[in-house]
Amino acid sequence: MHFPLLQDIVVLLGFSMVVVMLLQRFRMPSILGFLITGIVIGPFGFALIENPDQVELLSEIGVILLMFVIGMELSIKQLASMKRTVFYGGFLQVGLSIVVTGLIFYFLGFSWNESVFIGFLFSLSSTAIVLKILQDRNEITAPHGRTALGILIFQDLIVVPMMLVTPIMAGSSGNLFNEVLFLILKSALVIAFTYVSAKYLVPRGMYLIAKSKSKELFLLATITLCFTVAFITASAGLSLAFGAFLAGLIISESDYSHQATSTILPFRELFISFFFISIGMLLNLQFFIENTGIILLMVLAVLLIKGGVVALAVAALKYPARTILLSSMALFQVGEFAFILSKIGIESGLLTPEMNQYFLSVSVFTMFLTPFIIMFSGRISDHLLKPLNKRTNPQKSFSKAESEEELENHLVIVGYGINGTNLARAAKYAEIPYMILELNAQIVKQEKAKGEPIMYGDAVQEHMLDFVNVKKARVVVVAISDPQATKTIVSNIRHLSPSVYIVVRTRYVKEIESLLALGADEVIPEEFETSIEIFSRVLTNYLVPVDELENLVDSVRADNYQVFQSRKTFHSFHSSAIPDFKISCVRVLADSGPVVGKTIEEVDVRRKYGVNILAVSRKGEMITSVFPNVKLLQHDRVFISGDQEHIDAFYKAVN
Repeated sequence: MHFPLLQDIVVLLGFSMVVVMLLQRFRMPSILGFLITGIVIGPFGFALIENPDQVELLSEIGVILLMFVIGMELSIKQLASMKRTVFYGGFLQVGLSIVVTGLIFYFLGFSWNESVFIGFLFSLSSTAIVLKILQDRNEITAPHGRTALGILIFQDLIVVPMMLVTPIMAGSSGNLFNEVLFLILKSALVIAFTYVSAKYLVPRGMYLIAKSKSKELFLLATITLCFTVAFITASAGLSLAFGAFLAGLIISESDYSHQATSTILPFRELFISFFFISIGMLLNLQFFIENTGIILLMVLAVLLIKGGVVALAVAALKYPARTILLSSMALFQVGEFAFILSKIGIESGLLTPEMNQYFLSVSVFTMFLTPFIIMFSGRISDHLLKPLNKRTNPQKSFSKAESEEELENHLVIVGYGINGTNLARAAKYAEIPYMILELNAQIVKQEKAKGEPIMYGDAVQEHMLDFVNVKKARVVVVAISDPQATKTIVSNIRHLSPSVYIVVRTRYVKEIESLLALGADEVIPEEFETSIEIFSRVLTNYLVPVDELENLVDSVRADNYQVFQSRKTFHSFHSSAIPDFKISCVRVLADSGPVVGKTIEEVDVRRKYGVNILAVSRKGEMITSVFPNVKLLQHDRVFISGDQEHIDAFYKAVN
């Protein structure tokens, strides 16, 4: 018996597994492996797939699940917290991209609706590729990472209206006004359905399903909801992707969104791989080779024009030059949702097959370039900014009132996040003079109004470090989330001052050695400091002697946390001479009994119950000197020591 689809799936997964495994050795994202797999096994490669239409159907499921998960991961609160970057920055980036691209193609002879549609396509970037690379590089919380995330969120939201508007622009209906009115009406009905479902129907239904404690039923209900809403919106003339996104939003407002996301993720990863493979299969290698020159020119134009538009949008948000450059280099490519949109354009007659091949070639090539450009973006930005830094006069950027050149023996704090804020409070309490450098203009404005000695500036630039008088500072603490920028800052500080004490906060222990080599005096990794705090409290509970615990912590830190990274064990010690010794607090609830109202001597607590009474808390007062004549009364909290069995016996006696 022959199963063509099963054969295609085996070929897809087998080839992609080999290609992805090879790329992993070079630390390349798996998405590139899927694209390469599609090119190799597709109809324009070795033609190993017998049913490309069925593979495309599987890829549609991947898109539905991708939009569903995006909807679940987003919420109204999250959008509100990033509203300036998402809506202002995202609107500028998408709007300017459409206008600039549309004008270029209009002057090249395309009609206005074709030009605007091509602007739609080139305005979208790759959420999957960019976020995956930034996450792997630990830059998702860096300024350029947050900016890229905000703009990508807006793109993911705006792609749905683009899908709805495209058929209208094509003039597929006789009356444009009626079509727009009908579109608004349908959208309003779907949004109303979403609100009612999110507010009343889904939370109750998911509660009943979760109450059954059946993982299978929870999975089935989640997927059913996703495809049901997608089917309803498709039946109403809207898109499947729009319905899946709404289904995700419906669940995101419930208490079960995190569990639903973790349930769906494995399926999304599988089907989205089909989606990227199907994109690779669309690339006509012969067309690419025959038109290489034109395609490369278009790729260069996309890199410069779209990168420039992103830079303008980020600059409008008042970010520094380095963040602007890094953001533009992260978002220059054409993304996966543009492929979905291109299909609608072909169906509507706004995109010719030949133009679609140019678009596919440019898109796939920019996707291939993205990992490499992001990988070297830090070096590129530093190189481009060097001449600017040399020409920049800090006195022109800041008023004389903001200059802190008179400071000596002070503390410089780079980054005003949680760590920087807490450090500033401690410095203020200890009356240590300090100066803060921060990139977030809004935070600088707020904190300066409160009287904080904070300055807007990028510590990557040497003149900013010079302006806060790093040469005469006693300590500099670097507490930002950008690993590459942290390295540059440490190197610049050490270049300006060979003696200042540099403390660096980093997320991962693997960054310690490189930072120490650049000149940091102390590097504190968050992941292992958290581990130290946890095991310190655990070992304290096991009554490990304080001096031995301190020696253990000191040895871990002195060895740069290597003990956590190897199979070595700590030196042996005994936690306690009593193997099951515990301290517990028991509340006296009974109003009578063998213990209540009697003295400790009368009850003979130690002999009868096998516990020692350490203290008694009564009406907010702590009795620490416990003599035999102390009575145990109702509502007392009694602190006792002993093993678990005897503690349980005493608990039963007072309850």
